[in-house]
Amino acid sequence: MSNRLASSIGALALKNPVIAGSGEATMTESGIRAALAAGVGAVMAKSTNESEAAKTQLNHTDYMLLDSRWKPIPWSDQAPADAQLFCRSGLQPENFDSWLEKLARLDQEAQQQGSYVIGHLILNDVEKCAQMAERMQEAGLRAITVLVAAVHGDQAAKGAIAMIRDPQGIRDVVGALRKRVRVPLWIKLPGQTEDVSLLAAAARDAGADAVNFIDRTLAMVPDLETRAPFLGTIAALGGTWSLPIACRWLAQTRKRLGPDFPLIGTNGARDGYDVARMLLAGAHGVEMTSAVMVHGVGVLATAIQQLDSYLESQGVSAQDIIGEAADKLTAYTDQPSRPGRWKSFINPEAVD
Repeated sequence: MSNRLASSIGALALKNPVIAGSGEATMTESGIRAALAAGVGAVMAKSTNESEAAKTQLNHTDYMLLDSRWKPIPWSDQAPADAQLFCRSGLQPENFDSWLEKLARLDQEAQQQGSYVIGHLILNDVEKCAQMAERMQEAGLRAITVLVAAVHGDQAAKGAIAMIRDPQGIRDVVGALRKRVRVPLWIKLPGQTEDVSLLAAAARDAGADAVNFIDRTLAMVPDLETRAPFLGTIAALGGTWSLPIACRWLAQTRKRLGPDFPLIGTNGARDGYDVARMLLAGAHGVEMTSAVMVHGVGVLATAIQQLDSYLESQGVSAQDIIGEAADKLTAYTDQPSRPGRWKSFINPEAVD
């Protein structure tokens, strides 16, 4: 691969912008090593926090795939790329000490491959989160992500996961973390909020080095056969449909914060062309999570190849295209006037 794939997220230079997102596929040493072997720029380790209730939540997980008409389809690496993942999930159940020892060792291995293993925390108690982040730093991890409002938090046991969705709350949390964390600190933001760009601004102002968004969406899908909800609960939903929404918030946030503050896109990328779409919308790096869970780590290697081929065909580098489409956005009123265009959607027989 050529250096046209090279990207950076603040102080972290990436060999390419494809990131294996935090999920079940990055919950083990073997899973993280497999993602590194696929050639990604970075791996987000499976998330953890100090709460035993959050760890126990993993025992109540369940997963299913739905097609575009909300019908269940078999779980298979041959599932269509537009299959939608509907699931309950949980946190890394392993003791933090042993998990941290593994992550430190894996990040050393990643460094030899020109990559990173990123520590991933889900906020519950701010002080304890800061302590865990500090320990990750002391263990040698070169970057840390903190998710401040996990999508499953609304459904989790009380005291398992905090849900910070307002700018002042974000400033307070990030400020507390920044006092203790010297390595690059990335803040993952929720998608179920009125304006993600305002939360991103608050995170930046409080000292975050980058922000990732958007998290998946809580949803309920009725089963027409049983007339009951799939999985019996509300659960998180992700799929290709979410890519344009993530791109919208990437572009909006780039407009608010400017081109230099690093953004990381997540939710909806299924291949290298989707990675390119998120770069064009303003992302400096792109996480792939659901696609890896369903199709395996092979999708990461394929995505890197697809992105490289696309960049070669365009005669550009990954750095060149970051935010290019976002910067070309215009207002409705700036578009050419097309009087009567709406009439093409009217049935003439229904009009007097």
